[in-house]
Formats: sequence, C-alpha cells, structure tokens
Amino acid sequence: MEIILLERIEKLGTIGDVVNVKDGYARNFLLPNKKALRSNEANRKVFEANRERLETENAARRDEAAKAGANVDGTELTLIRASSNSGQLYGSVNVKDIADALKDKGFDINKSQIILERPIKTLGLFDVKVALHPEVRVTVKANVARSDDEAELQKQGIDVIGQQAEDERTEGEGFTEAFDPNAEPGELPVEEPAATDGEEEAAEG
Repeated sequence: MEIILLERIEKLGTIGDVVNVKDGYARNFLLPNKKALRSNEANRKVFEANRERLETENAARRDEAAKAGANVDGTELTLIRASSNSGQLYGSVNVKDIADALKDKGFDINKSQIILERPIKTLGLFDVKVALHPEVRVTVKANVARSDDEAELQKQGIDVIGQQAEDERTEGEGFTEAFDPNAEPGELPVEEPAATDGEEEAAEG
C-alpha cells in the first residue's frame, strides 16, 4: 500500500514522504495510529494544506521529548530476578518490565516506547533504547541481578557469575594432604630426610 507519512518512521521516512508498505502494517498500525494517510489525490491535498501545522506540532513534541529525555537518559534500573548458577534467568525481562521500572522512578513511559530486540534472559547490565519521540531516543541501563548486593557489584564492573565460578573452583581445590603410596593404612606420610653432601657425592660416584 502507498501511504503518506505524518511523522518520521524509522527505516521508512519522515513527514510528507510517500512510501510503499505492506498492507497489514498500514491497516493495523500506521493508519489507525494516525501515523500515515493512504496516498491518493484527496489525501495529498489534505496533507499539503496541513503540512505547516503538522511540522510545527511535530517540532514542538520533539523539543518537549528532548527536554524529558535529558532526565531519563542514563537512568539505571535494578531488576531482581531468580536465575540458575550459570546466570540464565527463570523467565525473562521484557518491555513491560522495563516500562514498569521506569514508572516506579517517576517517568511516564509506556511499553510501546521501549525498544528491546529480544527479551533479556541472563543476569548482567544491558543498554535499552527508549523512543520518547520518533526523532528522540535515549538509553537506560537495565541491571538484572539476583540481589541488590549483586546489582551493586555488577554496577562496579564485576562479573558476578564469573566470580562465583572462580570462588567455587578455589573452594574445590581446598587443602591437599601429602600422599605416601607405601604407607600402611592409618599411618601418617613420612618426609624423607634431606641428603647430606657426602651422601649426594656417594650417590653420584
């Protein structure tokens, strides 16, 4: 379907551009959300008559979003989740979780503004994009951890899972006793006395 964009759409174009999109995308998203008009003679005339107003309104929304973005950008969100010892979450962190965490911090963000290529399924720090306006994006950091203490360690750059594996490996090594293959059961291993210089010379001769 050929449409006229009423706002900037990533990978499609900006206000006033005439582009071709799949019919379902136009009918189910762009047209009902007033992001575009069907491209026909009547709508082209309507758009041109309103172009200046649309561009002015868009600029005002963009400036407002940029101001709000200054407060949101760089916000760190701590999300406590259960996970396996390997760091795989029992479940995942999705766009709703990010939006809810931002709302808890006082930001009016809805899940449609969160850009997450795929749900987060492991512990760690993740950069998440937030689209406050088609032309304004900011980045927040999702700190997914099993506890507030681990979240603080991750914030400091410590690999919590890697550290845990190292600690477990060290504990596994523990204390190793000397082993004497000739000792009777129950006997303690006996250290061989150090050889004297004379004994060493005799052995060499």
